[in-house]
Amino acid sequence: MPPPKPLDLLAYHRPKRIRASQADREGRIPHLSAESKQYFACIRNLAAHRAKPLPFPIPRSRCAAVLVALFVGRSGDLRVLLNRRSARLRTYAGDTSLPGGKVEDGDKTIEDTARREAFEEIGLPIDRVKVPLLAILDPILAWNNLIVTPVVVLILDKTLQPVLNADEVASIFSHPLSGFFSSTPPFSSSPSQADAVPYHRSHEWLSTGPNNTQQVYRVHIFLTGREADGTQPITGLTAHVLINTTIVAYGREPDFEPLPAAALGMHQRIAWALWSNPDFRTSYESEGIKIEWDKIRRIAGVKEGNGGENEGKRRGAKL
Repeated sequence: MPPPKPLDLLAYHRPKRIRASQADREGRIPHLSAESKQYFACIRNLAAHRAKPLPFPIPRSRCAAVLVALFVGRSGDLRVLLNRRSARLRTYAGDTSLPGGKVEDGDKTIEDTARREAFEEIGLPIDRVKVPLLAILDPILAWNNLIVTPVVVLILDKTLQPVLNADEVASIFSHPLSGFFSSTPPFSSSPSQADAVPYHRSHEWLSTGPNNTQQVYRVHIFLTGREADGTQPITGLTAHVLINTTIVAYGREPDFEPLPAAALGMHQRIAWALWSNPDFRTSYESEGIKIEWDKIRRIAGVKEGNGGENEGKRRGAKL
């Protein structure tokens, strides 16, 4: 049996243009006030977005997706569905996350992966009319060395009811998308609470990058306003995805600095992970994917003879 072909992370079903005004007239989107018209612009910005393709293939076994499911709330604000992960899970138990998971054999596109995972976890129908696609965002390197692609959809059917998989999801809730655009909480909080734990904060950690340089990475943390019932803040990959979604939707940067000034671009970060982590080498070999390691080295920014040459030769690169 031939090995599976690498997945094109940006191949997806592109629906006909979403006509927000028509959906509004049909009653599928709640009425928006004059102050809330910006959310139509957010939807249009997402629908018009085209991610920049990676300049190299990624093994299917290293691909994953998350679903960013947006809907217009009763007050006319654009909101995103979030999960509280089950305490039964072996990893990240109880964390706040987006529906998602690794690519499986039956998935033809990364959109298929995101929709399937959301259906399995929270019962969101795989229905491109009631839940049309808005955008495929740029892939992100996760801490576990998976390449995660965010898939953004818009829930138009107000009658949909969640069906939670108790083995994976304890509960779901929504959060304003604008909450990832500002350090000001989108919910009311007392001054004492705000002083004790700010709505948005971040911390940085160091890692070795190309040519033994020291790279700084920033992790963002957002409160949910539900911490009293045990809901964990939004952080890590989930926060990263939602910040990126907000930047595309609003067409500008948030009021905080998402990344350190000298941070590697995501394509370079992914290339460096491919170059420096032997697990990727194993995945390429097991899936029979030919890779131009010299090209990976150049994109990663590894200089010849500066600690990268031996790595490249170990991977079979022709330097």
